[in-house]
Amino acid sequence: MQNIDTLIHARWIIPVEPEHTVYEQHSLAIHDGRILEILPTPEASAKYQSHTTLRLSEHALIPGLINAHTHAAMSLFRGLADDLPLMEWLNNHIWPAEGAWVSPEFVQDGTQLAIAEMLRGGTTCFNDMYFFPDETARVADDCHMRACVGLIVIDFPTVWASDAGDYLRKGLEVHDRYRDHPLIRTAFAPHAPYTVSNDPLDKIRIYADELDIPVHMHIHETADEIGQSLAHYNERPLQRLDRLGLLSPHLIGVHMTQLTVEEISRYAATGGHVVHCPESNLKLASGFCPVQTLLKSGVNVAIGTDGAASNNDLDMFGEMRTAALLAKAVAGDASAVSAATALRMATLNGAKALGLDEETGSLLPGKAADITAVHLGGIETQPVYHPISQLVYATGRDKVTDVWVAGRHLLKERVLTTLDEHAILTKARQWREKIKKYD
Repeated sequence: MQNIDTLIHARWIIPVEPEHTVYEQHSLAIHDGRILEILPTPEASAKYQSHTTLRLSEHALIPGLINAHTHAAMSLFRGLADDLPLMEWLNNHIWPAEGAWVSPEFVQDGTQLAIAEMLRGGTTCFNDMYFFPDETARVADDCHMRACVGLIVIDFPTVWASDAGDYLRKGLEVHDRYRDHPLIRTAFAPHAPYTVSNDPLDKIRIYADELDIPVHMHIHETADEIGQSLAHYNERPLQRLDRLGLLSPHLIGVHMTQLTVEEISRYAATGGHVVHCPESNLKLASGFCPVQTLLKSGVNVAIGTDGAASNNDLDMFGEMRTAALLAKAVAGDASAVSAATALRMATLNGAKALGLDEETGSLLPGKAADITAVHLGGIETQPVYHPISQLVYATGRDKVTDVWVAGRHLLKERVLTTLDEHAILTKARQWREKIKKYD
């Protein structure tokens, strides 16, 4: 028998690729942080001797979910300014709050809170955009979470940097620090077309090409953004980004609710990715991303939650369900964005957008053992006819029992193993008391 680290016997294994595949009564063999094999449970028991063996007889194993757009530290602003339009929310509440409170300590504590929430919801990788990305990376590294850390760029000064050049300089330092890290990647993160001018965008394009890393940006989020661009540049944001050479396979456009047929065709032709944030878009009344049209056009569409200040959670199971249901209503087609498609958007499509699809996003031999175990044996999820549909339409994040990142058991029977839940809650309450006094 072959000695390995971990053997997980499960009722169902859903690898995401090939699509629609469900293995019943199969086992997952893990060694040195990677998937060795998926095989029938009797064969696995005969072939492998494992240091750790788990029998999950009522569980589905899926790839760890990938939250493709977050502002992790903003978890500490959860519920601070609800039920407001985007620009009023930003200009009158969020940006002033950030000016008053954001610091390395704020980002550390907010990111710990966010990662704890994401792990308990089955997320094993997140793509972030926020100030002090060095702190975000450090926290993710400390708790063994996979992350793509955004090197944020904005024209105006903040506590993190004084101008666009300073943002770029500091961002490149963070990139250099983590360039060979097994779990931490980086992406340029210009905030939006309306907050970043042409010169820094030119530099970002050059650096992204040289370093071969993504460019993660809010684009076409609201009708107001389109109007501002027409007034200031006499062209729509995507036209401007195209003129600057940013439309490419490196580009990750977030929200994308205001798209013409011509823009979709051009975006597909240039190989850009889209991150759909359905619940944030709904809450801020930003509009509807034409997900089914994008998918039919060949655009890779992933799913993100946005920040907890505008969602107000980091729940990828809820986001999958909303994405699937909303897409059907927007397309006027009940077959649009099937359960299998929604699951792929929340896993492999996110990995593809981040350039991580050779490493994670599906359960295949050779890939990292980023795995989420979901209990389907309870009242709320029985009977199970089609496990993939059950995961998307009936399951909540509270059914996640165990999570592994690169083979390390980060959530064990709902208990976090690399984070101190009590300390995180204590700090969150302390921040609430401080911020509430000045809200």
